[in-house]
Amino acid sequence: MVARDTTSTSRFPLLGLLVLAGAIFCSVTSEFLPTGLLPDISHELRVSTSQVGLLVSIFAGVVVLTATPLAALTRRVSRKRLVILVLLINAVSGVLAAIAPTYELLVGARILGGLAHGLFWAVVGAYSAHLVPKHQLGRAVAITSGGATAAFVLGVPLGTALGHAFGWRLAFASIAGAMVVLTVFVARFLPAVDHRVTLATGEIALPMRRDHTLPAVVIVCVVIVVVAMGHNSFYTYIAPWLIGIPGFDVSAVAPLLFLYGGTGAIGLALAGLIADRYPRRGLIGMTIAVAVPVLMLALFSHNQVVVIVAIAVWGVVFGGLPAMLQTRMLHTASARVRDVASALFTTSFNIAIGGGALIGALVLDGVGLGALPSVDLGFIVVGIVFLVAADAWLRWRAALR
Repeated sequence: MVARDTTSTSRFPLLGLLVLAGAIFCSVTSEFLPTGLLPDISHELRVSTSQVGLLVSIFAGVVVLTATPLAALTRRVSRKRLVILVLLINAVSGVLAAIAPTYELLVGARILGGLAHGLFWAVVGAYSAHLVPKHQLGRAVAITSGGATAAFVLGVPLGTALGHAFGWRLAFASIAGAMVVLTVFVARFLPAVDHRVTLATGEIALPMRRDHTLPAVVIVCVVIVVVAMGHNSFYTYIAPWLIGIPGFDVSAVAPLLFLYGGTGAIGLALAGLIADRYPRRGLIGMTIAVAVPVLMLALFSHNQVVVIVAIAVWGVVFGGLPAMLQTRMLHTASARVRDVASALFTTSFNIAIGGGALIGALVLDGVGLGALPSVDLGFIVVGIVFLVAADAWLRWRAALR
């Protein structure tokens, strides 16, 4: 497997990016599959809904603890080989989840999946930056992020519908099979890349902690943690919330998740258009926009028509936010810290996913389902204030250099 420098070529590597998008589709579907199947898993394994929700927290917690160390340990290994390896491990995790006879063994399967998932994102998060020049990053990230959007459009809703119709175990087995198929496509069509950074003549290698781009990287990570933690405190429990608060029938959950994911494609297209042109103002505007539908869900939670509209808008604005954040991260990080920044990116998201699911479980058991949108809104407001203040500080810091 010979790596080549693809960023210097003029041809846009669309096929390779689409293969990455497919791998991301499988990975994200696997991660969030329990959210649509909470009642089914809870009923069969005889555990509470909040305990099943903690499967997301456990998965994310493993990612948080292992993504950066595993990325450091494998920094000399071929990026393409790592993508193939982690996809296969994720497939094994899905099979183990499908046959798990107890809650404890299901937790074990999710831990294995979390180990693979963290390294997957540490590698795939930076892969686009190795395939295209910097001025095409927004376009490339939008394409690969389409895999995550498709996971919410098709993967999670179809997995939910499949689980409701034939049992949640078949849903896990199906996504495991899809990962095996994607592994074949990755081996055949994903270009290998040289991810190593070569020092110029006379250049001295500085400790990574002294890289001048790290403060901006950390700021992006903090925004991710705050905003996405609020989001996942609510979204993890969206299925029981839709059934228990607006009063939708259980059969309506999959179509509503499909609506959320489908409108997310619009947000992703918007992110692809504005991320490279307005990396700062676009991110602030998108973050502010996320607060609008969540406020609608908090104020009009018993009005099914308003809830449907709000979910559609929520899908649009939040659908583009991860791509905006990833593009901002790749624009911000220097080449020498790009892989570490990608590991921190996925670590931050999984702190948010796991922490959000845990906070949602506490709210669910202590206050009730109805409080979840308000909790989400509070996190979003804090994130907006921090992002605006941090952006002003970065501009001031740049002016002094």
